[in-house]
Amino acid sequence: MTDTDAALTEFMEAHDARNPGEPEFRQAVEDVARSVMPWYVTQDRMRRRQVLERLTEPDRTVSFRVPWEADDGSVRFNRGWRVQFSQVMGPYKGGLRFAPSVNQSVLKFLGFEQIFKNTLTGLPMGGAKGGADFDPKEASEAELRRFCHAFMDELYRHIGPDVDVPAGDMGVGMDEISLMFGRYLTLKNTWHGALTGKGSTFGGSAVRTEATGYGCVYFAELMLERLDRSIEDARVAISGSGNVALYAAEKALDEGATVVTLSDSGGTLVFEDGLDRDTLETVKTRKGDGARLSELADETGGSYRDGAAPWGEQCDIALPCATQNEMDGDAAKALADNGVWLVCEGANMPLTSDAAQTLRDAGIPRGPGKASNAGGVAVSGLEESQNAQRLYWSRDEVDRQLRDIMRGIHDDCLEVADGHADDMDYVTCANLAAFQRVSRALDAFWVF
Repeated sequence: MTDTDAALTEFMEAHDARNPGEPEFRQAVEDVARSVMPWYVTQDRMRRRQVLERLTEPDRTVSFRVPWEADDGSVRFNRGWRVQFSQVMGPYKGGLRFAPSVNQSVLKFLGFEQIFKNTLTGLPMGGAKGGADFDPKEASEAELRRFCHAFMDELYRHIGPDVDVPAGDMGVGMDEISLMFGRYLTLKNTWHGALTGKGSTFGGSAVRTEATGYGCVYFAELMLERLDRSIEDARVAISGSGNVALYAAEKALDEGATVVTLSDSGGTLVFEDGLDRDTLETVKTRKGDGARLSELADETGGSYRDGAAPWGEQCDIALPCATQNEMDGDAAKALADNGVWLVCEGANMPLTSDAAQTLRDAGIPRGPGKASNAGGVAVSGLEESQNAQRLYWSRDEVDRQLRDIMRGIHDDCLEVADGHADDMDYVTCANLAAFQRVSRALDAFWVF
C-alpha cells in the first residue's frame, strides 16, 4: 500500500466513525479526498493542522422545527436545516431544497460540494446548503405561503448579506424565494440581498433561472474544444425536466445541437429527430402547470418510455440534470458502448461511484458538477454584487460574465492538468484546483 492509499484509508475510516449513516456525504467526501490526497500527503504543515479534516466538518449545522397550518386548520410540522460549511472564501452561499428526500446527509453533501464549486467561480463565496423535508408539490398555494413564512421565521436569525446568502434549489424557485424574501423584509425591516434568485423587479438578476443549464452547456462546449469536436449537430441526451434540464436543452438548441431526451421520475420522453424550440416552450409551459412528461407525448410528438432513463438512447453528449446518483454503472456502460463523447453534469453528484469508475475506465471525459454546474451559483454571486451596488445589469452583460466564469473554471482545470500527470481527468483537476485554493486560505488564516 502506498503512502497515499494508506493516508486515504486512515482518513476515510476516521470520517466514517465521525459521520455514521450519511452515505451521500461520505460519497462526496471520498470523491474529493481521493483526488487531493496525492498532493495533500506532501503538505506536512497542512496535515499537522488537519486542513482536510477540518474542511469536512461543517462550521455549524442548524436544525429546527417548522410548524405550519394546513388548509383544513390542522397543524403540520417539518424539519428544517441550514448547514453552514465554510466561510473561508466568503459569506456562506448555497441553495435551499424542499423535498421529502431532504435529510442531514444530503444537505451535508451539497454544502461540502458548494465550498469547492463556489471557490472555482472566483467569486467571494463560502459553502452552505439548507432546506426542509417538505413537499411543495403536495401543498396548496396558501399552504406553500404559510410554510415559507414559517421556515423564514427561524432561518432569518442565521442569514444576511455578509453572513449567509441562500438561494433556490430543488423545490424552491422564484415563487418560494419571493415568499421567503418578503417575510425576511418584514422581520428585519431592512432591504438587502439576503437571498438570491429573486424576481428581476425586486433585486433579482437576469439569467439566474437559466444559469445552471446554460453554464453546463458552455462547459461542455469547452470540453468539446479539447476533443476537436463541436456541439453543432451532436445528439444530446438530457435527464430531468426542471429548470436545469430545460435551459440546458434551450442553450443546446441555440448552439445547433439535436436534443433527443428529457425525463422525470416516471420515465423518459424521447425525440428521435430532435426537440424543436416550439415543443420545448410547450414542455416548459405544461411543466409549469404541473404536468408529467407522460402526459405530453401526444402534444410534443415525442415517445414516452415508462420507467426508462435517457442513457440507453444513442447520443454523443450526456447531460445528467436531474438529481444525485441518477446514473448507475449499467447506465454508464450503456453510454460507453454507444460511443458517447463526454458526460457533463448539470446536477450535483448525479453519478454513482460505479458509474464514475465505468466512465473513467472507458476513457470518457466527465465534467463534474462542482465545475460544470457552477453557473447557477455564479450568477447568484453576480446578483449579490448587483444588490450591493444597487445596480441591475442587462441580460447580455450577465450572460457574458457567465461565459467568462465558466471558461475561467475550465482554464483552472487545465492549469492543474498541465502541472501534473497527463492522464489527470476533469474530476481530479476540479477537485484539486478548488481544494488547493481553499486549503491555502485556511492555512494562511491559522484559525480554528
